Amino acid sequence: MKQKLLIVEPSEVIVEGLKAVLESQSRFKLLEPEVTAEHLEERILASRPDVLLINPLILNADVTLLRNEYKVAVVALVYQYVQREVLKAYDGVVEIRDGRTVIIETLAQALPAAEERSKNSYELTKRETAVLVELAQGKTNKEVADALNVSVHTVITHRKNITHKTGIKSVAGLTVYAMLNNLIDESALL
Repeated sequence: MKQKLLIVEPSEVIVEGLKAVLESQSRFKLLEPEVTAEHLEERILASRPDVLLINPLILNADVTLLRNEYKVAVVALVYQYVQREVLKAYDGVVEIRDGRTVIIETLAQALPAAEERSKNSYELTKRETAVLVELAQGKTNKEVADALNVSVHTVITHRKNITHKTGIKSVAGLTVYAMLNNLIDESALL
């Protein structure tokens, strides 16, 4: 099965070049590229990429958070100066002058790190925990979205993940789960 790759890069020339390099190989399925990182979290939740190839200069989120929260390999796409300290947070670095083989190998080598993070990962992420707490307090999907500054679609996706990880489908059950795991106390309930 092909691994899904999401390119996040504002330069159309660079994106088209990467697509030309990567379309001929059989390891990755290219998702529709993103031009900005503005709605990156929603895009990751919607398309579930295995690898994110992103220009670190446009990333407005913490790389470690992306890697751990969404269980995705994050590879830096570098064609301008970026501090080495910044690049250490990434699972790999693709430089603009790298050849086809090096690019594909770098992307492939980043995958085991992401797979290891997601293996047996039934622990709720910080964002899922925040959604769970809001739901346990009796809020609707729209109210949760407003409180956490995310879209309703993102809240629904987090709810699906919470249900998958906990096996609990009802709000009452999630409330009990939240109380038993000391995420909320009785006084926080409506």
